Amino acid sequence: MNLAQFARRRYTPGVTAIEPMPHLSRSLGGATLYIKRDDQLGLTAGGNKTRKLEFLVADALAQGADTLITVGAVQSNHCRLTLAAAVREGLKCRLVLEQRVPGSYDPAASGNNFLFDLLGVEAVTVIEAGTDLQAAMEAVAADLAAQGRKGYIIPGGGSNALGALGYVACAEEILQQSFEMGVAFDRIVVASGSAGTHAGIVAGIIGNSAGIPVTGVNVRRPRPEQEGNVHKLACAVADLAGVVPEVPRDAIVCLDDWVGPGYSIPTPEMVEAVRLFASHEGVLLDPVYTGKAAAGLIGLVRSGAIGADETVLFIHTGGAPALYAYQGILSGAASA
Repeated sequence: MNLAQFARRRYTPGVTAIEPMPHLSRSLGGATLYIKRDDQLGLTAGGNKTRKLEFLVADALAQGADTLITVGAVQSNHCRLTLAAAVREGLKCRLVLEQRVPGSYDPAASGNNFLFDLLGVEAVTVIEAGTDLQAAMEAVAADLAAQGRKGYIIPGGGSNALGALGYVACAEEILQQSFEMGVAFDRIVVASGSAGTHAGIVAGIIGNSAGIPVTGVNVRRPRPEQEGNVHKLACAVADLAGVVPEVPRDAIVCLDDWVGPGYSIPTPEMVEAVRLFASHEGVLLDPVYTGKAAAGLIGLVRSGAIGADETVLFIHTGGAPALYAYQGILSGAASA
């Protein structure tokens, strides 16, 4: 692979840390756990979408866009970071927010909704669950075009082949850090949502012949549907990056045991995971993605599905600002 052939903006001045989690490992009494701190990536409050936006925004600038357009849920970390990238580049940004839970949008809410306003979003369009997201963004682009402006559409989560290159690059970063640390990882665990992070990691691991299995923990969709989505995107990004061999279907694992009632809807396992990571390692997770992924990690360790002899890397994809919109659910008094 030669990722240098792709135009890229840089929003993080270096690599993100890989840290041991000795207290959580000891508490769970199983595998040796490490965490990749992609919550510390550049742009406002960090998170995994920053890696994808480095490639997507470079393409937007090359095309002469003056406005970034994207879509996400009402507390979308991706929308926050796309808006932050627009601010960094002197562009405008318009957001399309999908109410995946009916009635969930509140412009006065805390968390990312507050940051949309603080960062100066140009306009927010709220749509109902099930709306054609691409058509909604194209309508925004058409409105801009009628004003003589040029919008650049970024898919939800930045999850197309170009955006997923960010996590092909992350896989290479992890392998280099693993070598320098003298730590061989037996497994990588990551949240699996819009598929770009999961797909990019898998493609990068396979492209480097690293042989490390990647376990995705679903945050929204049933396992068969999500595995199909991730495999399709992993094949697309692998083709774009020139990965050989092709991504086999059995390299994609997307467990759906911790989704709960639905996307962004809290579960007792998520609440426990958020509180354990905070109280044992001082790490803030988010309630929608990393909280449920960490619940999966904890469940797999406790059940023995992840062996006690394994060394596991958990990828922290960010999203802590959303915690403040869930304070009533996550506080000690609420969870007692």
